[in-house]
Amino acid sequence: MEEQMVETDVLCIGGGIAGLMAAIRASELGAKVVVAEKGHALHSGRGRDGNDHFETYIPEVHGIDRAAFIEELLRTAKGEVSLSHEIFRAQFAKAFDIVKLWDSWGIPMKYKGKWEFAGHSFPGRAMTHIKYSGHMQKKVLIQQAIDRGVEIMNRVMGFELLRDGDGIIGALAAHTREDKVIVFRAKAVILATGKCSRLYPSLTPGWMFNDPHGGGVTGDGRAMAYRVGAQLHNVEMPQRHIGPKYFPKFGQATWVGVLKDAQGKPVGTFAPKPDRKYGDMIMEVNKLVCEQYTQSGKGPVYMDCTDMTDEDYEYMMYWMVQEGNISLLDHMKEEGIDIRRHPIEFATYPLRFGGLIVANAGAETNLKGLYAAGDEAFGDISAAATFGWIGGENAARYAKEIEAPDVERHRATIEEKKISLDRLRGRQEGPDWEEANIALQQVMYDYAGSVRNKALLQQGLSHLQRLKKKIDTTMIARNPHELAHCLEVLNMFELGELVFIMALDRKETRSLHVRPDYPFTNPLLDQAHIIQTMDGKPVIQWKPF
Repeated sequence: MEEQMVETDVLCIGGGIAGLMAAIRASELGAKVVVAEKGHALHSGRGRDGNDHFETYIPEVHGIDRAAFIEELLRTAKGEVSLSHEIFRAQFAKAFDIVKLWDSWGIPMKYKGKWEFAGHSFPGRAMTHIKYSGHMQKKVLIQQAIDRGVEIMNRVMGFELLRDGDGIIGALAAHTREDKVIVFRAKAVILATGKCSRLYPSLTPGWMFNDPHGGGVTGDGRAMAYRVGAQLHNVEMPQRHIGPKYFPKFGQATWVGVLKDAQGKPVGTFAPKPDRKYGDMIMEVNKLVCEQYTQSGKGPVYMDCTDMTDEDYEYMMYWMVQEGNISLLDHMKEEGIDIRRHPIEFATYPLRFGGLIVANAGAETNLKGLYAAGDEAFGDISAAATFGWIGGENAARYAKEIEAPDVERHRATIEEKKISLDRLRGRQEGPDWEEANIALQQVMYDYAGSVRNKALLQQGLSHLQRLKKKIDTTMIARNPHELAHCLEVLNMFELGELVFIMALDRKETRSLHVRPDYPFTNPLLDQAHIIQTMDGKPVIQWKPF
């Protein structure tokens, strides 16, 4: 396997919103910055096609009580995210500055000259999200990064961090088009690889990449961080979402309609008719509503926009484009579907991995020189932009204070990893990454799904560990592109194993973690449930947020 050495002050692994914002800020502060993106930065990350909602606190709109704004968010869009108030305070002390910065860069953050608040809010309550035109946001951010001298390396997948003592000194990456390993010698590393979307089967299991995230985000940063001793929290707590059936897309707050049953009766109590300001908050209150209606024999459930006005329709179509739902609009046009006449069937999307890297309000992890931002540690577009900026700033300042690390001291580790890649590429027969991924998804769905108990979790953990050993010695990669997918699968097996371990340890029912053998929610366990590896073994602790 050919080797390339790259030296930099700050390495951003992931070229989504968080990675680019971190790179821009670190470069502004004089750091040499490289972004390693396993796909292409123009099309990577959850915001690759656009976004139309941005959480932000504006004093002249919300008043001086920022705490009240945060409490409102916890009732709505932040309901399933367990983070400290310190982190929220840091985000919303900076988010509006980022909004104004983006607007100055050419990402329109106002609608018809005004801050437009809509969506993700209860009728009559304070509104927490501005609408913005994010369809071209990646193009703008990439140009801002290039203008500041950031080097963007596309088709380069970070797969292993290099640790020296209590700090990170670089990373290893695989080129996804060439048989080449890149050794990054870096003073600071920022993880921004996004969520984990292929741990469980998709809404259409035969098409693994039919996922709102695109299917290419596989928890790589979390797995890398865990292997070198960084902390993860609430790994066992899954998440769900709601949207068009068989055509999974984000943007539930973009729809100007009411969620109704087959008889035309609203399934919730928040929206008797389409309201473009508030939408239908039942989707925020209960992510399982579509699934529950189907299982109880009352389904299907439809998004009914038939009572919207012409003005509402134009409004919604504009924001659907900004949200990046162009393929959905094209599909409806091809099939002759008119949302003004045809209700659209909605579904509850399958489980997705919900755990995060533990990071503080400065985007710092428990390891020196290692930072995390975006969906990696905080979630949503506002947090990605804000903590990417904060993380880039802190990483650049840290890099100025230390000497360039000596990665050659870890030559044995580098050679060992290169040999493992050669083995994957050298095998002539065996299961490929797709077979391994499907096997993983089946085990996760059957044994760590919507309902869990001790016996199921123990049996599933046994199956997963057996499969993990098997793929380590038999999985094949016929080309560099498949090699990257193999590395993704290995990362997901790591995370899947942690889900079982943590789910067994959480002896209660909480949110979407349902344990009939422990049916009650334990108020004392409303804490961060942390896992990290020490001496090659998982260590679990509970810690107040």
